[in-house]
Amino acid sequence: MTSPAGPPPTGGGSEQQRLKLLAVTACPTGIAHTYMAAEKLAQAAASRGIDMKVETQGSIGAENVLDDNDVSKADGVIIAADKDVDLSRFVGKRVLTVGVAEGIHHPEQLIERVRSAPVHTAGAAPAASASGGGKERSVAYKALMNGVSYMIPFVVVGGLLIAISLSLGGHTDPSGGLVIPKDSFWMDINNIGVIGFTLMVPILSGYIAYAIGDRPALVPGMIGGWIANTGDLYDSKAGAGFIGAIVTGFLAGYLVLWIKKVKVPKFVQPIMPIIVIPIVATTALGLFFIYVIGKPISWVFEHLTDWLSGMTGTSAILLGAILGLMIAFDMGGPVNKTAFLFGTGLIATGNQTVMGMCAAAIPVMPLGQGLATLIRRRLYTEQERETGLAALFMGCFGISEGAIPFAAARPAQVIPANMLGGAVAGAIAGVAGVEDAVPHGGPIVAVLGAVSGVPMFFVAVLIGTAVTGLTTVTLVDVSERRRKGAAPVAGLGVAGPLEPALVGVGAGAAAGGAAGAVVAQRIVASSSAPAAETAPTGTPSDGAGADAGADTNTGVLSGYLTEQTVKVALDARDKEAAIREMAELLARTGKVTDLDELVATALRREEQGTTGLGEEIAIPHAKTDAVTAPVVGFARSAEGVEWGSLDGTKARLVFMISVPEAAAGDEHLRILALLSRKLMDPGFRERLIAAPDEGAVLEVLNEVR
Repeated sequence: MTSPAGPPPTGGGSEQQRLKLLAVTACPTGIAHTYMAAEKLAQAAASRGIDMKVETQGSIGAENVLDDNDVSKADGVIIAADKDVDLSRFVGKRVLTVGVAEGIHHPEQLIERVRSAPVHTAGAAPAASASGGGKERSVAYKALMNGVSYMIPFVVVGGLLIAISLSLGGHTDPSGGLVIPKDSFWMDINNIGVIGFTLMVPILSGYIAYAIGDRPALVPGMIGGWIANTGDLYDSKAGAGFIGAIVTGFLAGYLVLWIKKVKVPKFVQPIMPIIVIPIVATTALGLFFIYVIGKPISWVFEHLTDWLSGMTGTSAILLGAILGLMIAFDMGGPVNKTAFLFGTGLIATGNQTVMGMCAAAIPVMPLGQGLATLIRRRLYTEQERETGLAALFMGCFGISEGAIPFAAARPAQVIPANMLGGAVAGAIAGVAGVEDAVPHGGPIVAVLGAVSGVPMFFVAVLIGTAVTGLTTVTLVDVSERRRKGAAPVAGLGVAGPLEPALVGVGAGAAAGGAAGAVVAQRIVASSSAPAAETAPTGTPSDGAGADAGADTNTGVLSGYLTEQTVKVALDARDKEAAIREMAELLARTGKVTDLDELVATALRREEQGTTGLGEEIAIPHAKTDAVTAPVVGFARSAEGVEWGSLDGTKARLVFMISVPEAAAGDEHLRILALLSRKLMDPGFRERLIAAPDEGAVLEVLNEVR
């Protein structure tokens, strides 16, 4: 239990000497800006004779963790973060919450402001910086991404297990259907996968709610998501699917926030977050969905079925396009299920063409989204690309849910692209007279002999997939260009395609933190940060510098930077020329196989967002097979190069990092983190600028540990 906060320390001299502060820094990607903010805050505190301990929450997890003893002695806590930080351990302490960029650019102001910050109470939302909070749309988007990030493993595990069980244990049955023998090993595998899919929707809803209303919102969010996905509870043949889960997630989160504002007697306050709020919110949300929202869903389901029944005599192209649109719209929701059950019901009457249209459209969404991650890799994070590969596999087995993570993250771009591809596939199958004898879709049904007109079936699937993939990357690219042209909002850009898997969001970041978040995520977005990475401190592994070859005896940064890749005077006067000159510097090592491709990759990276960190520093980087091994270069510019840094400074210290696709993992990110930390030291920067030659530069860079 933390001690309550007393009056803010006042006066100077000895009073200030006794001041003890804590800080937590975190950015969505957990690399450069996390550690830059930590260094700046620590330096500002030290210059004022203030004791400060800073916890960094990077991609690898928390380092220098604040324990109960630290908290009990603290006079205040600074949260410089653009992701959710658990504040429950700071109850009774003065807590100031700002964006990570505020910690970098205004650490002295934060130290002064935390002394008069509000005292954090149990269950309260984070107190936003007085400099301005993030826009509500940004909070909603980050909450949505929080739910998506927790949902993805359930989609992948459930979908792949179902696909494996169908491919190895399934077969067509004369009575109809793609079946797995009961009481078989593969049925057990299938059942495990079904559980994963069943949990997928409540997880999405629960963690959207959690990001908005904190822990008390988790239970109503998950139960609300389960209700949304269980159509029997509101007399519907199909649940509301992931769209219903998004609705219940936001309803639960904001309902909990509203309940928190209700004043209750002190003796009731301790049980509010663990008993009262979850029970009241869960009951209210559940009944609201069953009696208010669920009824319209059931009504829509019934009338869609009746409408489709009246279209069986119309043009096959039109019917196929409509069924494809419906199949692709919500991927397992009521609209999708209406089309699917309509096709399934007609199989028994001898009409197998309608199911043929559905079967061609079913795999288009996951296949198209997987294709999109392959043809425009730079628009996606590493986790999204991995999910894309899983979606390709699921699409082959007719599991349309493989596209849900993409649709949930970017509904405005992905759902229209899915619907267009689904409509094209359904229309082609309809005009070609493709038939499907089993209530299932995807290439697997053709492989198992349940489809007639196999060549045209695959033509329909392939064209629909191509349409979805190309439309998706076009819409995402357009959205990203618009986002870059607009002022950045707190935490994440609107529907930005560069986001990693995110955690929840508090009450909103400061305006300064908004810019820092965008730059922070861009610095490593194309680096494809994995979910967990090697700690950005410590000694490199034995093989870390193996690729440096003969250069390791004079190399630093794991042997990736050598005297060959150091230049004391950069000739270039603009960013593009500087990147080319840096690439030529890296080419001296013999590890660059395609100079033009290296330059093009680095410039594409700059299009996503500047790699200028401020403080006269830029760290352009490229992940490309135009290099055969990791390599790092450094050059100085006497006049500085305009790099679009947030603080407006020109880049005088330029580092360039390039790694091949296969090696773009822990070492790359470790180097970024090490450089970011050390470059916050003004003395280190001054020594780099003053070093007279390449050898002296290497001596200074040897300080990076």
